Amino acid sequence: MIDVPYPDFTITKLGDCRIPSPLKLGGFTHDDQRVLFRTTLASVQTCIAQGKEPPSMEVAGPREKIYFDPSKLKCGIVTCGGICPGLNDVIRAIVLSLYHHYGVKKVFGLKFGFEGLSYRYGHEPVELTPDSVEGINEKGGTILGSSRGNQDLGEMVDTLEQMNIGLLFTIGGDGTLKGSRGISEEVTRRGLKIGIIGIPKTIDNDILYIEKSFGFETAVAEAQRATSAANVEATGARNGVGLVRLMGRESGFISATTVLCDSNVNFCLIPEVPFTLDGFLGALRERVEKRGHAVVIVAEGAGQDLLQATGERDASGNVRFADIGLFLKSAISDYFREHEVELNLKYIDPSYIIRSLSANAHDSSFCLLLGHNAVHAGMTGRTNMVVGFSHGTFTHVPIPLAVSGRKKIDPGSALWSSVLSTTGQSSEL
Repeated sequence: MIDVPYPDFTITKLGDCRIPSPLKLGGFTHDDQRVLFRTTLASVQTCIAQGKEPPSMEVAGPREKIYFDPSKLKCGIVTCGGICPGLNDVIRAIVLSLYHHYGVKKVFGLKFGFEGLSYRYGHEPVELTPDSVEGINEKGGTILGSSRGNQDLGEMVDTLEQMNIGLLFTIGGDGTLKGSRGISEEVTRRGLKIGIIGIPKTIDNDILYIEKSFGFETAVAEAQRATSAANVEATGARNGVGLVRLMGRESGFISATTVLCDSNVNFCLIPEVPFTLDGFLGALRERVEKRGHAVVIVAEGAGQDLLQATGERDASGNVRFADIGLFLKSAISDYFREHEVELNLKYIDPSYIIRSLSANAHDSSFCLLLGHNAVHAGMTGRTNMVVGFSHGTFTHVPIPLAVSGRKKIDPGSALWSSVLSTTGQSSEL
């Protein structure tokens, strides 16, 4: 994580909240309820010694008074980027909360990501009701479709104005949040009162200032199935090697966490920790000759310096990585052949299977609460923010702060130390 000593967690608001909430609750969340960003005693003492207040985030939740009049409000929902377990759960949670908690009756689903806000594509919005979202949480993917790529900010805000949408929920990762920030800035420039609320969707779990994004738990559970299969294959043959490629463009959280779920993994290669091909292959050969088998996890963004860059980018502007999994499969085979060592290699890439799953029980409940808290935030006129999760508490994080960098594994962290102690691999390959 990028170390900003005193990040500004101030949340932008469209105006004062004057309308009593229709929610019938025993208690509401107050604006002065906050959760510390850093919770160690040393960090708090440092702030006090410097005469500064420790950085903290707003606690998410329903407020006693709201900004929007539910009887007049129209809302939109958009899903962007790659698919991920839990998308339909979040859509359903937002719709049900708007309808049943606040009495908002006009909710539109905008088709195929931000394309749905551009007239150029001709995607007709769909009206979302409790009936239309019934059971969608049992399915993978998104009923609204998704896409990548930048759209014209002016056109998107024109559509929001023409549809009289007062509150837009954007479900996506870093690129989606950057687009949401742009929409919010254009809305502000025009002097409009339209709220933009982000819900963090990234299977890689790499959004800054957010401990966990939905879909990650499901991804790790399914990845563990793949590594378990790789171990069965590896131990079932002489000099067996199971090689598993997992998602993780810039951050190796799925790979690292999968190791902790499956202690049969012997090597974990992630983008944050460089390795040399000779160092890895030598260590792998030593492991196989000593123990007779090995299981290797490699994240998709690992070892890109060993490959020839494709020079291509996807619709969102992300660099298209060369395939490290296939590269290692070939390199391992060639190395063992050159050294006249028998090898039985099995290669597994479960990436698209993982993406298309429905959410597991833990992720599903997490998605429900993300959706509810997004609605609570939006109804109070908060904007240009994303619902976060920190220290077991749902929070509000400014989108400009969330997109100021990428959350990555610190090679000096307890997490990576635990991975090394579990795999037994050297800290330097």
